[in-house]
Amino acid sequence: MSVTVRVPAKVNVQLAVGAVRSDGFHDLANVFLAVGLYDEVTVTEADELRVTCAGHDAGQVPLDRTNLAARAALVLAERHGRRPDVHIHIAKDIPVAGGMAGGSADGAGALAACDALWGTNASSDELLDICAELGSDVPFSLVGGAALGTGRGEKLRPLEVGGTFHWVFAMADGGLSTPAVFREFDRLGEGTDIPEPVASEDLLAALEKGDTAALAAALTNDLQPAALSLRPSLADTLAAGRAAGALAGLVSGSGPTTAFLVADAESAGTVARALRESGTCRAVRVAAGPAPGATVL
Repeated sequence: MSVTVRVPAKVNVQLAVGAVRSDGFHDLANVFLAVGLYDEVTVTEADELRVTCAGHDAGQVPLDRTNLAARAALVLAERHGRRPDVHIHIAKDIPVAGGMAGGSADGAGALAACDALWGTNASSDELLDICAELGSDVPFSLVGGAALGTGRGEKLRPLEVGGTFHWVFAMADGGLSTPAVFREFDRLGEGTDIPEPVASEDLLAALEKGDTAALAAALTNDLQPAALSLRPSLADTLAAGRAAGALAGLVSGSGPTTAFLVADAESAGTVARALRESGTCRAVRVAAGPAPGATVL
């Protein structure tokens, strides 16, 4: 018997970052929007826990117990007093190490799939608690849609979205380490007064109204200067997307994927073609949001 769960990528339409805390994390005001790029995670009963992966960038995915999908199975099994003997197969379509929460999506997908396969009937609160234990972005991968994440991003408040937003994503060569980007954020902010992170009321209103132009005007990412400091070439990608007609562009999360908000599906095609021809990125994807969270197929 096996269970397959589909899980979406995300873009951060706002990422406000506070000063480093005593535990090494940062308080965030993180506005997530799930978009229609998906991984599919299939779990099948097996003699032992193992992970396989196929698809885009599959060679970069760890197949040991550091993989968030494996860790999800281990935590759920331990909580319910059973062995984590499953084969987890990840069909990869979300960019790896790209700031789009691909690993987090796989963790959420494996958790939902194991819960269904094993009949553990975990409550939504328990599943979200396990997700938060796995990582800051994992809870949102489970719920999808749009949400404001506070704390280190794991405390979620669902948000209303009044329309569909069209995006073009440009993938850079190689990844960017999230911890390295946060360290660079701390270095760049050293000696300055970093304000408490708060969600933009204008941005939340734009989401609720489905107002693409207003959302474009409100997009922000406090980690973008750090990502650009570590990977200056991303500035060329951002310039190419804007020159092609994107309403706005920003680094997605900790990067190095850059995300461009466009007016409609036709504009997405135009911007995607220009980015492919620009020579500033290795691949381009088009998607729209919001998208549903982890879904059993």
